[in-house]
Amino acid sequence: MIRDFFLGFIKIHILHHAAKEPVYGLWLIEELDNHGYKLSPGTLYPMLHRLEEQHYLESYSETIDSKVRKYYKITPTGTDALSKIKVKMQELVREVLT
Repeated sequence: MIRDFFLGFIKIHILHHAAKEPVYGLWLIEELDNHGYKLSPGTLYPMLHRLEEQHYLESYSETIDSKVRKYYKITPTGTDALSKIKVKMQELVREVLT
């Protein structure tokens, strides 16, 4: 059950960072690790693909040092969802932590 909660937090982190700038898998793994989330590529990439299928993210590829890197950025649907999530998070934090 705790894993399910953390997976939700991770999705919020992804949307948050993708709203600031395009992100890619390895960067997200390292960033999430800084917050205590240990993700394997086998967990992260299917999550990114699902967020893209659900139209929260969109992707594009760039070649960097002869390697193709897939970037993800937030969509208008993702931006709307993130705004709604933030409102609910603030409400939850006020209730649970005070």
